[in-house]
Amino acid sequence: MSDFVLRLERVGVAFDVRRRLRGEKHWALQDVSLELRRGQRLGIVGRNGAGKSTLLRVLAGILRPDRGRIARADASCQLLSLSLGFVPHLSGRDNAILCGLRLGLRRREIDARLAAIHDYAELGDFFDQPVASYSNGMVLRLGFSVALQVQPDVLLVDELLAVGDAEFQRKSAQAIHERIHAGTTVVLVSHDEDRIADLCDSVLWMEYGRSLLVGRVDDVLAAYAAAQG
Repeated sequence: MSDFVLRLERVGVAFDVRRRLRGEKHWALQDVSLELRRGQRLGIVGRNGAGKSTLLRVLAGILRPDRGRIARADASCQLLSLSLGFVPHLSGRDNAILCGLRLGLRRREIDARLAAIHDYAELGDFFDQPVASYSNGMVLRLGFSVALQVQPDVLLVDELLAVGDAEFQRKSAQAIHERIHAGTTVVLVSHDEDRIADLCDSVLWMEYGRSLLVGRVDDVLAAYAAAQG
């Protein structure tokens, strides 16, 4: 059985920009080729604007490339995000149900996990209050707790998320680490090279929307560090 999960062949993504009233295109990704295998833990490094987050959105299926090809195996894919589109006048419970449906869970699955979401988010009685009454930290805790209920074949993480207070941050970081080491295929974008070295078994280095180098962690991080001067 093939261990192939995702394959990108010379993928490009362009965004329209305005320059002196003329419509032009900015290529956020250019000729990116990549193959992702089952169980692989791929780190992505590069400076700001290199195209890392755009690549994650392509892998997740949120963005369609303007050129190139994507081949996908029969595998579910989730971009771990706390921006789940909460409806302010609805309660945390109702938002958890709606967001769980958006993430692909069935209603009976969500109902079975509401108690776990409630407990993990540590919202107490606020779980049944409108999200409009929440602090920003409470919103983030609810978003993380809902996202954690989905167990995809491929997990895409744009930086390890700092959620809530210090104690909740430790708990959320541990949850992500457990997911990463449980055999899930993971793509992790991070500026923390030590974290990439600790969690990943291969690295992709991106610059100006292009994939410059992909390979063993030590080799790619050494080349990346040398290029930074």
